[in-house]
Amino acid sequence: MSNEKQKFSASYAKDAVYETGLRDFMEYRDLGIADATHGQIRAHVIRVKQDRTGDQDLHTTGLHQHLCDFQMFYVLKGWIKFVYEGQEGESTFRAGDCVLQPARIVHNELACSDDLEILEIYSPAVHETHAVDAMPEHAAG
Repeated sequence: MSNEKQKFSASYAKDAVYETGLRDFMEYRDLGIADATHGQIRAHVIRVKQDRTGDQDLHTTGLHQHLCDFQMFYVLKGWIKFVYEGQEGESTFRAGDCVLQPARIVHNELACSDDLEILEIYSPAVHETHAVDAMPEHAAG
């Protein structure tokens, strides 16, 4: 962590602004802590756009990995399905489930419910995401 003192930060629901982000079928509400933590941590709420078109099962992210030190998400509403490097089969997470995605783990979002909302927290606040050609082959762990 940074030696710089964190600033107080509050993000009020009444002022919430959702914007299109990495995935064009989802929208993101930044919770404003990146500046307060001097770029160490970002938190946002992600939800499916209500005016999106097409079949949710067609909205996959493709195999990718985030070049970050920490990433977790908590499902607030709905469900989301992934495949992960080192994990056998598909994993479906529902409201109340929390997932720690280890740094650089290769994964792919396969589908989600129309009412999906998740809270995602990661560090650092800005990091690269790389597309991956194939799932690495090694034993589940």
